[in-house]
Amino acid sequence: MLSLVAAGPAECWARTHHPSDRPAGGRFSQRSEASSIPRMILSAFLRVYLPADRAGGFEVHRDPAGAATVARADDHFVWQEPTVDDAFRTDWEGREYLCPRFPRLRMLEGLLAFSNAYPGAHLVPPSEVESAARELTRLRASSPVARSYILTSPWHVPLRWFSLFDPGERYQARDGLSIRYRCTVSAGLERVDHSVEVLDEAGFDEAVIDQLRGLSDWLEGFPGEALVELDYAGVARLFSDGDLTLDESAAEVAASLDALVRHEYEEAGISYAAVATRWAKAQSLNYVN
Repeated sequence: MLSLVAAGPAECWARTHHPSDRPAGGRFSQRSEASSIPRMILSAFLRVYLPADRAGGFEVHRDPAGAATVARADDHFVWQEPTVDDAFRTDWEGREYLCPRFPRLRMLEGLLAFSNAYPGAHLVPPSEVESAARELTRLRASSPVARSYILTSPWHVPLRWFSLFDPGERYQARDGLSIRYRCTVSAGLERVDHSVEVLDEAGFDEAVIDQLRGLSDWLEGFPGEALVELDYAGVARLFSDGDLTLDESAAEVAASLDALVRHEYEEAGISYAAVATRWAKAQSLNYVN
């Protein structure tokens, strides 16, 4: 079974063919309904929020009393998140934003991503994969905004997610010690595309670069003024308060990339080793699980 908020082998978005805190600059109310849902598997999230005036008529997500503590299951999924197509709400820089949840759509994408990750293994019967693909096509055709606005990563934050953010966009969340990063989609897209160019010029393996290209492809479908948020969420519980306070993962990724641009490969390796070491134990839980 796939555990869902949305669940997949690593990030729960797939192409069917294969929240008051004080940031370094600016202010916003960091609390959002997205933080209220408990998780069966500790996960981090990358969310895109649309400006509310461009998001359509979504109801703001609110959990019915007690509903978030009930786990439900069927043949392929275990989930606690309500399956209503509403939206998480947050405020940033004086503007209201909504993140449509589309839970059923994300469940289906997770199922197809899981199947595509192990081709030929038939972990999901082919007939059910085909049925899921047909349902996913119908859901996407039902609304011009029907798509995944949320990527989910169990047990860790993929290091490539940090490439979207400037170190100054780091926020320490109030609702339990945690970390979030926020920027516009246009800024994040520019940075991830820069990362692709740097790694390509440095001769990195295409498999590594393709993961960044996939992140870029996902972001390109959103308006540039939308908000992209990296939320440690449940994954923060894997670290002590001291470790979280000292966590500068985005700064270390940025330093590594900058060193590559200057052809300072030893310096780049030192910065990358620092962030990779911080996340190694958490990432290993993904494979153990």
